[in-house]
Amino acid sequence: MPPLCCLDAVVYFFDVQQPYDIPPRHGGERQKTQNKQKTPTSSTLFGSYFRGVPGLFIMKCSSQEWLKGMALLYLSHTVVSMVVPNSTHFEALLEKYLEGGEEELWAPRPRGRRAITDSDMQSILDLHNKLRGQVYPQASNMEHMVWDTELERTAESWAETCLWEHGPAGLLPQIGQNLGVHYGRYRPPTSHVQSWYNEVKDYTFPYPQDCNPYCPFHCTGPICTHYTQLVWATSSRIGCAINLCYNMNVWGHVLPKALYLVCNYSPKGNWWGSAPYKHGTPCSACPPSYGGGCRENLCYKDDGVNTDYPPEETEESNYIEPEPPRTQEPRPRTESPTELPYEDLERNEVVSTRQMSQLVTCETKLRDKCKGTTCNRYECPAGCFNRDNGKVIGTVYYEMQSSICRAGLHYGVIDNEGGWLDVTRQGRQEYFIKSNKHGIQSLGKYQSANAFTLSKVTVKAITCETTVAELCPFQKPASHCPRLYCPSHCLQENPHSARVIGTITYSDISSICRAAVHAGVIQDQSGGYIDVMPVDNRRYYIATYQNGISSESLQNPPGGKAFRVFAVI
Repeated sequence: MPPLCCLDAVVYFFDVQQPYDIPPRHGGERQKTQNKQKTPTSSTLFGSYFRGVPGLFIMKCSSQEWLKGMALLYLSHTVVSMVVPNSTHFEALLEKYLEGGEEELWAPRPRGRRAITDSDMQSILDLHNKLRGQVYPQASNMEHMVWDTELERTAESWAETCLWEHGPAGLLPQIGQNLGVHYGRYRPPTSHVQSWYNEVKDYTFPYPQDCNPYCPFHCTGPICTHYTQLVWATSSRIGCAINLCYNMNVWGHVLPKALYLVCNYSPKGNWWGSAPYKHGTPCSACPPSYGGGCRENLCYKDDGVNTDYPPEETEESNYIEPEPPRTQEPRPRTESPTELPYEDLERNEVVSTRQMSQLVTCETKLRDKCKGTTCNRYECPAGCFNRDNGKVIGTVYYEMQSSICRAGLHYGVIDNEGGWLDVTRQGRQEYFIKSNKHGIQSLGKYQSANAFTLSKVTVKAITCETTVAELCPFQKPASHCPRLYCPSHCLQENPHSARVIGTITYSDISSICRAAVHAGVIQDQSGGYIDVMPVDNRRYYIATYQNGISSESLQNPPGGKAFRVFAVI
């Protein structure tokens, strides 16, 4: 049975994935079966992925002969894209895997020689953990992935065969495997990892109510099993190898010099009838062996070896426009203040203009703004009554293809003058009801799909001592904090009764307004409006001195939640 694979878009970049496995029943042996994928046609497979793309990606699916024919058909139409006039970057990449000259390429690798560079190993591992921690819907049992040298060795052995298929056959029942090959202009190995994850756009996650008793596998694209293996919760170990292959035969087409990537996973994933992970609050269903540890939404075993702080946390609830990096540590007073004119060295003044609310158009669909994250607050423009500005599907519960702003008009949380609204994801709904409300006609849909609800953004004035813990703590399902107004001169408050714990991310027992001053979102002498975003537990809070406020550090707070604070401009 031929293995499955994925499709991407760069010069000579191929990816392959194993078929699903059926778990043994009543002590029987494991059986392999093809995914019940939607069979792609030539127009869907090549028309959408290759139109105008100066390169080549190919995929194996349910029929090896069919795919060979399709691959050759495509190759015959894209021969001009096989010429790479400038391969300087690619040659530089090859040099990392050619120590001692090409004549030694096929000689046995010296003992101790790694099958992958340390930098590539770390970048592949880091990207896997980053992508596993940001799945949507969120995973309650997603395990932190570690590097396994034995898996690396098995990947190395297979990569050295330069065979464009899964193997070795005797090992496949015990491991998962993703393959990729690259020929052409320079791309890092992580490009393959990202392309595997990008199959999420075609994959429909099976919620518990969909599994009776087996979970269905819904994939609207050519293949989704690279993605499901990558995010299979229990696949906690990975080992990869990269090998330079001369004249590598890929479905009858010979690549003169290609980099072959093999990644092996254990325990293996892609078991037929199972979901890749459990849906729920991150780390709420971790195996007992992790001892309750959680890091970046992943079940994490803290063995005490690495005591460094984790990397800066990624946004959990909203897309936030990036701002130029700035140091968070106090600068010595001996430095010339002309180096950073926006910083007052006496107070270590910093300014943040990051906003939580996103400005959208009348046509923007929630699906366009929520790709793997939970989105919160939007600002709609005026004049969205025009029926050409986007469709609305549903009543109260709106389908993800609905225009955000026109759904807000339909529900009555904004008027034609525009304004702010909050969005809450609600998971799958079985059907959506049509209605005419507030001059907007919505459509009906009698097919299950993900949904969202809307609410009006309220405004509340608070004191210098108000905390998120008492006002709007993080919880599931998500709730929204009102837009807040902070008074001036909170800097003068007693720091023992209005504490600030953390930097960028603050403990929810911190004073909201003093944290806003510390973050540079508002100025102490004027106060002003802010938005806050409650987030889940944090294991570390870092102390810094900013804008005249010394924040506190805190490690492993018992059951405490956290929040971020944002400017309103």
